[in-house]
Amino acid sequence: MKRCMENTWELFRREFRAYFESPVAYVFLVFYLMLIGFLTFFVSRFYEANQADLKYFFFWFPWVNLLLVPAATMRLWTEERRTGTIELLLTFPVTLTEALAGKFLAAWAFMTFATLLTFPIVVTTMWLGNPDLGAVVGGYVGAVLLAGAYVAVGILTSTMTRNQVISYVLAFVICLFLALAGWPPVMDIVNKWAPSWLVNGVAALSVMPHFESLQRGVIDLRDLVYYASVMTLAIFGAYLVIENRKST
Repeated sequence: MKRCMENTWELFRREFRAYFESPVAYVFLVFYLMLIGFLTFFVSRFYEANQADLKYFFFWFPWVNLLLVPAATMRLWTEERRTGTIELLLTFPVTLTEALAGKFLAAWAFMTFATLLTFPIVVTTMWLGNPDLGAVVGGYVGAVLLAGAYVAVGILTSTMTRNQVISYVLAFVICLFLALAGWPPVMDIVNKWAPSWLVNGVAALSVMPHFESLQRGVIDLRDLVYYASVMTLAIFGAYLVIENRKST
């Protein structure tokens, strides 16, 4: 167990450091913050609302993450496969599970860092009024867990192809499905041709009800289990894809 933790930690450090060894990471962070700020202050008209309420701020996280998380994860395994270093990586005294865990945690930590950099908006709101701190904490917990789910999906799609653009598109489509699965207009369309059990099953896959519950400041075990399940299934899927490619 100790050896496993050490290997995972070393891979985590390597991958997390790799993000900041390129100027692309800094451009990504600036764009992420500018996009969140633009949507909050100009699209949602934060100041015009005259309310110290961050619901419009947290509202945009699923959609900004939908657009940008696949970009942060698309290189993780596609680059290893394109350059042939995946074979070298897997010959090191590390298991595939440790490699996947290290890369996943590094990407998730990077997105968590980007999410927490938005704190000036919270500070501004607290200066203007008295927002519900429980909702603020819940909103950030939901945003971090949502980013983790999207990161896991991005890792899965990056194991499927050597092309980063294809990885991005696949991750975007899957995450878009998870975001829209419970949306009433989508459910109305599905309800026209699908039985009710299928409609309910599709709706249950949606990330949005769980994110909205956390955004209200309600940290429910069911929401935590949902996000943990999405991450686990996606990483397990990535494990199966790599193992299958190793055996062929």
